[in-house]
Amino acid sequence: MIREHRNLRVLGDILHDPNIFHLTKRSAAGGVSLGLFWACIPVPGQMLLSAITAIFFKVNLPLSVVTVWITNPITIPPYIFIAYKTGAWLLNIPPGAFQFEMSLHWFTEELMGVWQPLLLGCLTYAILSAVTGYLVIRGLWRITAVFKWQARKTKQSNNKKS
Repeated sequence: MIREHRNLRVLGDILHDPNIFHLTKRSAAGGVSLGLFWACIPVPGQMLLSAITAIFFKVNLPLSVVTVWITNPITIPPYIFIAYKTGAWLLNIPPGAFQFEMSLHWFTEELMGVWQPLLLGCLTYAILSAVTGYLVIRGLWRITAVFKWQARKTKQSNNKKS
C-alpha cells in the first residue's frame, strides 16, 4: 500500500527494498541508530532526513522515523541547554547566559552567539546516542535469540524424554 501511494511513486523501486520495512538484526539496529542520530540534530525536517538516510543505508525506515520523536517540543528545550553546556565544556569556554526558546527571534538573533558549542554538543550526543542505540538493539536481539534457542532446546529435550 505504501509503495503504491500516489505521492510516493516518485521514489520508484527504492521502497521495494525489503530491508527498509522488515525487522532484521541489522535493519532494526540501523534504523534506531539513525533515528537517534537525527533526534539529536535540532534541524527542521528531522523525520524526512531520517527517512532519507534509512533508505540510503537500507535500514528499517519506520523505526528510524519513530525514534526521531525522542526529541519533541517538550524534550527539545532541556536537550538544547544540555548540548550547549556540553559543547562549551568540550571547547573549554565559559558558558554564557543561555536561554532557549522556540521562536524565530531566538534562531535569528541568539543562535549566532552560541552556535559553535551548541553544534559540538549536538554532534557529540548524536554520535554517542547512535552508537549506543545500535549496540543496545544488537545486544537485545542477541539476548532474545539466545533465550529462544534455549527454550527450543529445552522443548526438544522434554519431547525426547516423553
